Amino acid sequence: MPELGARWHDELTTFRVWAPGHDAVDLVVDRGLVAPTTLPLVAEPDGYWSGQFPSLPPGTRYRYRLDRDDWRTFPDPVSRYQPDGVHGPSQVIDPAAFAWTDAGWQPPPLERLVIYELHVGTFSPEGTFSGTTRLLPELARLGVTAIELMPLADFPGDRNWGYDGVALFAPARCYGTPDDLRRLVDTAHHLGLAVIVDVVYNHLGPDGAYANAFSRYYFSDRHQSPWGDGINLDGPHSREVRRFLLENARMWVDEYHVDGLRVDATHELRDDGPRHFLEELTTTVKENSNRPVLVIAEDERNLAALVRPAEAGGVGMDAVWADDFHHQVRVHVAADRESYFAEFSGTARDIAATLRQGWFFTGQPLPTSGRLRGTAPDGLAPPRFVICVQNHDQVGNRADGERLHHQIDLDAYRAVCVLLLLAPQTPLLFMGQEWAATSPFQYFTHHHAALGEQVTRGRRQEFAGFARFSTAALATIPDPQAIDTFERSRLAWPERDRPPHAGILRLHQRLLSLRASHPALRWATGGTFDVQALDAHTVALTRAHAGAALLTVVRLSSAGSVRVGLDRLDAGDVLLSTEDPDVAVDPRPVLLTPGHVEFARPGAVVVQLRGRGIAKIP
Repeated sequence: MPELGARWHDELTTFRVWAPGHDAVDLVVDRGLVAPTTLPLVAEPDGYWSGQFPSLPPGTRYRYRLDRDDWRTFPDPVSRYQPDGVHGPSQVIDPAAFAWTDAGWQPPPLERLVIYELHVGTFSPEGTFSGTTRLLPELARLGVTAIELMPLADFPGDRNWGYDGVALFAPARCYGTPDDLRRLVDTAHHLGLAVIVDVVYNHLGPDGAYANAFSRYYFSDRHQSPWGDGINLDGPHSREVRRFLLENARMWVDEYHVDGLRVDATHELRDDGPRHFLEELTTTVKENSNRPVLVIAEDERNLAALVRPAEAGGVGMDAVWADDFHHQVRVHVAADRESYFAEFSGTARDIAATLRQGWFFTGQPLPTSGRLRGTAPDGLAPPRFVICVQNHDQVGNRADGERLHHQIDLDAYRAVCVLLLLAPQTPLLFMGQEWAATSPFQYFTHHHAALGEQVTRGRRQEFAGFARFSTAALATIPDPQAIDTFERSRLAWPERDRPPHAGILRLHQRLLSLRASHPALRWATGGTFDVQALDAHTVALTRAHAGAALLTVVRLSSAGSVRVGLDRLDAGDVLLSTEDPDVAVDPRPVLLTPGHVEFARPGAVVVQLRGRGIAKIP
């Protein structure tokens, strides 16, 4: 049972808040048109204050008053709902009132995970939890096995990516009620979809973060982050800060039945204490759930220790976002060279090495800075690496929010999708990429005017060093505060039924069906894979398991014939090609001859190997 916040039980509501260093904390109950009721809380050890009261049922709105200051009251830092926004009163919520119907649900194991990342506000026309729920059957038909919801913690304004969250325990009210979110998860489970929630523990947003009013110990100047002082995970009173975050993690699992957490920017969670917070987080979540729960890191350091078990000196997390694959592919097919892309060659050889290892940098120096990056991922199974060719960061942090398929031809895009979805790593799709959506995903906020001006100016200054932007051109970068920036980012679902989008969608459905059903693509004991560069433009992926084997030849750029060195390579063994008539609007067939595959343009072909063809490609 949760220990913080407002808890309704046996006709009583218990309120508990951490407010060390204060002389008094009062509960202020909103009575509508009647004057509010003020009820004193009692001091407890370690800076906590609590009280238990009758006649304050679910739906009651309340605030806290500190030190008998009659001029200011604050929402609960552990509020389960902020119906009027992050600056308004908190509301008592009874999580037990929802009638769950997912008893017996067990999420798919990591090796069967295909993740679909989505932003609730732009995924559906409604931009709500209910709108997302309505469209979940489409994702089940697509063939993904999990959805990953971008951060849900309530934020200032009516639109945001979610990384400006300040009410960590309250789902954003602009998306719907807490029960709307529970209904989304319940429905997903009935459709066979796991639900992962993106949580942000490395900072709080710049507006409405009232936790600071209750305690100055939430942050520490011992550590710095891109957002200022770091979260206090190892200084005075850090035990209570950690408790606050751990209870938040447990809330998503216990009260919303989510199947996993994606922990944002774990490299910014600085902790010099005897037990790293990430290890405690992972252990706490897993040991306090009656079903498997995944904990996934977003981390730029390529640290194998994150996913090694604690007994082997690791943190024990299940998987980590591995962006090296995205960067290598993007350099090859879109010729990106600025910013962090300058560290990557994009050669077919390095793309193959990245897939073989899980990430590219394993301790060698970065080409531009000479700084050492990464560790050796020896012994880590491929599903522990989450790879993508699009995600919210890699699309939305571009100046115009353009997607990969907005910058390259669809033939090359189809080839990239095949490599992503048939690789043994855990693939992640970003909403809309399965049909090559026309809509961008741009950076949007809805802050008050003064802060909004700073955000707009800062956003544009980020790109001042890029070659395509002169000083005057910076003004053309979409304004994060403009409503049009948000509206442009909504998916246009009707376009899925029209060419060329319908063909791209069918390609994804066929690939995911193949991934789910073909024995060679199951990652299990005895399964093997290999990735090789056949020439400067082509990568070959072989996967084998239980006597079955597949060869996937991916031509990432240009036309040409490539030698694969197999005596038997028959058209009758082809399971899928990116030039199939139901996939490409203008098919230019891939030609198979003994020992060779000939491409008229970038593309991919998947061939079932027989007999001695299961051997490694020469």
